[in-house]
Parts: sequence; structure tokens; C-alpha cells
Amino acid sequence: MTKEGRDKINQKFEQRTWNEIITKDSWMVFRVMSEMVTAFDHLAKIGPCVSIFGSARKQPDDPSYKLAEEIAYQLTTQGYGVITGGGPGIMEAANKGAQLGNAPSVGLHIDLPAEQASNQYIDRDKIIVFDYFFVRKLMFVKYAQGFIVLPGGFGTLDELFEALTLIQTNKVARLPIILVGREFWAGLIDWIEEVMIKKEQTVSSSDLELFKVVDTAEEAVKTIDLFYSKYLLKPNI
Repeated sequence: MTKEGRDKINQKFEQRTWNEIITKDSWMVFRVMSEMVTAFDHLAKIGPCVSIFGSARKQPDDPSYKLAEEIAYQLTTQGYGVITGGGPGIMEAANKGAQLGNAPSVGLHIDLPAEQASNQYIDRDKIIVFDYFFVRKLMFVKYAQGFIVLPGGFGTLDELFEALTLIQTNKVARLPIILVGREFWAGLIDWIEEVMIKKEQTVSSSDLELFKVVDTAEEAVKTIDLFYSKYLLKPNI
């Protein structure tokens, strides 16, 4: 989000009185319910899909963009569609790959000040625009058969750790989580091992088994296929 966008939001909240906050927040419940019902209704019809996360800043000539497109296309050959955040960059690449494979190309777009519109590769009947991040994040998890995470920023890390936490705490069924790009993820994984596991003991060493790190599209797609074969599962069609 740009500085202008943040300033606009801050000004909006600074102008609200406490009574206005209470009243507006009470009515927000109905907006949240409406957003959930709309998303449930649309996404229940899409079939098996994989959620793909990554930076909105990557350009079409970036290797990560091209890799995301290839991963998405290869997923379509295995019977999967693709769910993204609906924006540019890695999200655009993944939606493009899904369309090239004639598979469902879903975009869960978030309405933000001064941000770009949804990308052109989402199926027109599969664009859902959200006001609330937490509703959008619910849909990423509820309707995914797995998660593929390419290089990204804070939003990408948020989505990754949301999925890891839900699986770690058994709040959702075990799903494959694949991190693409060993070089990009190496520092984070080293920090988890050295600080969180060994020094602070805030997570268990077995938690590293919740995800797999790969470098290629073939490895990413194969990991999802092997997961469902190993556990004698099938995509939730």
C-alpha cells in the first residue's frame, strides 16, 4: 500500500468518535456474513484447486513470474485449478498459467486504497472482491487442495504462516505446503531451525515436516501428487 493510501485510512479512523465506532462495528457483522455467503456460493462450484501465493511486484520477465506460470499450467494437467489473490505479479502469472491450461482460474481480490485492479487472467465468473482480509484468508484455506508459495513480501509470509498454523494446530486437515525457491527461503528456514527450534524452543523440529522446499515446477506439482498418493487421498472434487 502506498503512503497516500495509509494516510487516507488513518485520517478516516481519526475522524470517528467512539460511539460511531461501536455502531459501525455492530453493523459490520452483517457485511462480513454477506461476504462469506457470496464467497461460499461461488467457490463451492470451482472443483479442486491449489492456492498460489507470491509477490505482486514481480514483472513478466522475472524468473519467479515465469516459474509461477509454469507451475500453474502443470497443475492444470493434473486436474487442478488455481486460486490466487487476484492481483499482479506472481498472482497474475499463476492465473495466466491456469487459463492456458483451460482450468479454473480464481482470483480472491482485496479492495485496498490506491491499489491495482484484478489481473486479466482470472475467469470473469471467478473474481470475488473482498473488503475483509480475514474472510479472504479463510477462502484461501477452505477451498484449497494445497499451497504453493513463491518469493513474496509480508502478505505472502502472512498467508504462509496462516496455513502452517492452522495445520500445526489441527484446525484444518493436513494439506501439502510447497515453498518454491531454495535460495529465497534458505534464510528463513535457517532462522526457524537455529532460533525458534534450537535456541528458543518455540516450535518443534517436527514442524519442519509441514512444508517442503523445491526449485522447479515439476518438483512442486509432483509433491502435491505424492502427498495425495501417500495418504491414499484424492483431491476434494
